[in-house]
Amino acid sequence: MNKNEFVLELKKLNITLTNEQLSTLDKFYHLLISWNEKINLTTITKEEDVYLKHFYDSLTLIKAVDLTKEKTLCDVGSGAGFPGIVLKIVFPNLKITLLDALEKRVNYLNEIIKELNLKNIIAIHERGEFHKEKYDIVTARAVANIEKLLSYTMPLVKKDGLFVAMKGKLTEELNSDVRKRISKKYKIESINEFLLPKENSTRNLIVIRNKD
Repeated sequence: MNKNEFVLELKKLNITLTNEQLSTLDKFYHLLISWNEKINLTTITKEEDVYLKHFYDSLTLIKAVDLTKEKTLCDVGSGAGFPGIVLKIVFPNLKITLLDALEKRVNYLNEIIKELNLKNIIAIHERGEFHKEKYDIVTARAVANIEKLLSYTMPLVKKDGLFVAMKGKLTEELNSDVRKRISKKYKIESINEFLLPKENSTRNLIVIRNKD
C-alpha cells in the first residue's frame, strides 16, 4: 500500500489526514526502521507493508468504536506502537496509555513520543494484569488468545467501557463454548470481520463491554 492508496483507503473509513499527520506518520516510519536495527520490533520493514499491515491495520479500530471523542484508551502489549502511536497521531483527542512488559520497548516508545512531539500519551513498563488504572477503551493487537487476554484486559475497562481485541483469523479461538463462557461475565457487543485491502488477509475486531 503506497501513501496515496493509504490516504484513499482511510477516506473509506471516514478518516481524512492532514499534511502534518502524514508527515508525522512518515517520520514515525523512519524512526521505527532505525530503532528496529537496535532492538527487535517488527519483521515488517518495507514501507508499503508498514503502511498497510501496521498503520492502516491499526486505524481499522475505527470500524468497531468511535475514536473521535475525548476518551481514555489503553493499548496493552503495545510493542512497536501499534495501534497506540498511530491512533494518537490520527486521533489527537484520545488520551493514551501504552503498556508493555519489555523495558527496552517502553524506552523506545517514550523516545518516539518525544521525537514526534505527541501530547497526552505515555508508555509504561508494566504487564496488563498489574496495571490499576481504568479506561474508556482498552485494546490489544495480536496479543494472546481471547480468553487469556480478557483476564488481564477487562479489569482495566471502566464500567460500560469497551475492550476491542484486534485479531487475524479466529478459527477455534472464539467457538460457541468460548462465547458462552465470555457472555457469563461480559457482553459481546459485536464481531467485525473484514479483509485488509490489497492482500485480502482476514481481520477481526471483537468488541466486549464491561457490564460491572
